[in-house]
Amino acid sequence: MPKLDLSIKDQAALVERIKEYVLNEFEIEVGRFEAEGMLEFFAKAIGNRFYNRGLHDAQSVIVGQIDAINDAIYQLEQPVEA
Repeated sequence: MPKLDLSIKDQAALVERIKEYVLNEFEIEVGRFEAEGMLEFFAKAIGNRFYNRGLHDAQSVIVGQIDAINDAIYQLEQPVEA
């Protein structure tokens, strides 16, 4: 999987969400450095699974569209005499 490139703004927003989550769920206050480490860990640990799921979802959509195109082409066929 390609490296997860987040904008500075997106990464900062995710880090803040991680800090809030850890505080609300576990009553542990973590700093920016720790939250960035958690983000990096989870991106590496589960990122490929989400990436692959996205590929499979995209493939399903494309297959559906190809089926629809095939149906449309079939409907355009003209009868031929034997």
